[in-house]
Amino acid sequence: MKTTHFRFLKRSILAFVCLSFLISGCKTNNSFIKSGLTELPLLDNTQTRSISAENMTGAKGMGGMAIPDPSESKPAASARAADSLGQGWKVRPFLRVNAGETVTLMDVDGPGTIQHIWMVEGLSRANVLRFYWDGETSPSVEVPAPDFFAVGNEKFARVNSAVITVNPQNALNCYWPMPFRRHAKITFTNEGSKDLQLLAFQITYALKPVAKNTGYFHAQWRRARTGVKNPYVILDGVKGKGRYVGTFLSWTQMDSKGWFGEGEVKFYIDGDTKFPTICGTGTEDYFLGSYGFAEAYSTAYSGTTIASSDKGKLPNYWSLYRWHLPDPICFNKDLKITIQALGWGPHGKYKLLDDDIASVAYWYQNEPHQPFPELLPLNLRKPNK
Repeated sequence: MKTTHFRFLKRSILAFVCLSFLISGCKTNNSFIKSGLTELPLLDNTQTRSISAENMTGAKGMGGMAIPDPSESKPAASARAADSLGQGWKVRPFLRVNAGETVTLMDVDGPGTIQHIWMVEGLSRANVLRFYWDGETSPSVEVPAPDFFAVGNEKFARVNSAVITVNPQNALNCYWPMPFRRHAKITFTNEGSKDLQLLAFQITYALKPVAKNTGYFHAQWRRARTGVKNPYVILDGVKGKGRYVGTFLSWTQMDSKGWFGEGEVKFYIDGDTKFPTICGTGTEDYFLGSYGFAEAYSTAYSGTTIASSDKGKLPNYWSLYRWHLPDPICFNKDLKITIQALGWGPHGKYKLLDDDIASVAYWYQNEPHQPFPELLPLNLRKPNK
């Protein structure tokens, strides 16, 4: 009888512990999932709008109004396909962005939140995206278009993650929520020498209030050879209060055909100087892999999307992403992030590497933000071949 009672008591305690864990887990993750599926059934006064080449203002009832114009001297691809059909029949589905031209993709008043961006372009670093919030003159996002969507070295690879998806053939999708209070402006610049005859895009956003403690979305692109500067700086000069939410690395092995991923990622937070608050244990560990990225993978929060092409030849290309969605890096005053370019040398010793790294850092913060370093000219943005 005592034994039976003891077993019952033990099972009851175990059940209570498990239930408590589940409840606490739900509470812990509630803030993360709140903006996801749990909000879908909620009915409020939100208004959905969407901008495309068929409705460049996103205004209500203003889509598909273009009239065929056979006299256009430089039409976008397929622009003449609807000439015999007339207004309302896919007259202007794409934009043409000529060499040296900047087009404005979004220019709307808030408050609101961008929910989804879909884009098809030439996968070229000559094409640059810039986002401006609430009338600022210094962009909060300044990134070559393919890198913004986690496509490195202008090399297509599928991405199947929570906030970025890249589908064949080069369909680029972004689900980062981007709130704005007064105004949102997005531009697309073609810095190449050739006209881009087809830019397809759609930006879907919700017109709704933005909470007072909401930060603004930022993304910054950098590139350097680690033989010149090692550790490589992913992000620096950030001032204010915010949350760091993601890293994309376009890593090109230039120096060694062996393993490259021993370097540590370090986060210097709120006044850290010589030593960081957060110090990881290696590149493959930060990207949630192990033992040499044995194969390509793409998951909700991390991935290496290009399988190693190392067959005794250099350069060797990698595209690596890590999204801090359930685990954002919070800062209150400032933030700096670095990664060591470190591989294996002879006799079981680490070796400093002279590789090429380009990166995109993604974060939210209050405004105003510090001006970004000047974007490298196109000849220094082109990938190594």
